[in-house]
Amino acid sequence: MEWEAPALVLSATPYGEGSAIAHVLTGEYGLYHGLARGGASSRGRAVWQTGNLVRARWTARLPEQLGNITAETVHASSARILDAPLPLAMLASLCALADGCLPEREPHPAIFQGLASLLARISLDPQWAVAGAMPEIVRWELLLLSELGFGLDLTHCALGGRRDDLCWVSPRTGRAVSDERAGEWRSRLLPLPGFLLHPDQVGTPVDWYDGLQLTGHFLQRDAFGQRHRPVPEARCRLLDMIAREADIPPPDASPDGATATTE
Repeated sequence: MEWEAPALVLSATPYGEGSAIAHVLTGEYGLYHGLARGGASSRGRAVWQTGNLVRARWTARLPEQLGNITAETVHASSARILDAPLPLAMLASLCALADGCLPEREPHPAIFQGLASLLARISLDPQWAVAGAMPEIVRWELLLLSELGFGLDLTHCALGGRRDDLCWVSPRTGRAVSDERAGEWRSRLLPLPGFLLHPDQVGTPVDWYDGLQLTGHFLQRDAFGQRHRPVPEARCRLLDMIAREADIPPPDASPDGATATTE
């Protein structure tokens, strides 16, 4: 068994003497794990940095085996933003989410292409990352939920209200609700930031926080909850950083940072 393809490094954990267990995402083959010999050495660590785009080659005698993986660096994303805390937190969160909830060896080309595009732009343009990347990150998280079968319906009001008045999302059904029809349930609903309805909008840090809260609720409940895993710490750190940008106290409920409402 063998394949060779462009891949994104999602994580690499030291294993044995100088080796590492690498997790990579490809467009054609999906998420794969492999033994990277020498991956924990000083030279190997540079290749297996989280967020790197590499040319990977995986081999094994049998398909069910862990297999060996080698790689050559194509684009070193994290090395370009080591001194930029927010872009680095974005990169770590994106990779941790993909690593934590995508099923192994199941192709998701849209997820791969979206993630590759985001990581490249974040690393090449840190100023864009600070000023305009968050809406794209939230949209990618929505795509991730959709690819996993937990897509949200933000196109019309679940209660028959006007489409131009959509302001909320039901944390139970994942369907949008107009402000007019929200009524007494408004306090139990999740805010729907305008940039998710209008692609030309960037929004404010408060909007970004609301977007992360929205996707975070469904990531915690569905994508990770069904696997009995917490949302990755990297995602929590990104939420906390955006909360500080928006001057909002970090949520004090669950460790995933999602809202505690369940309606």
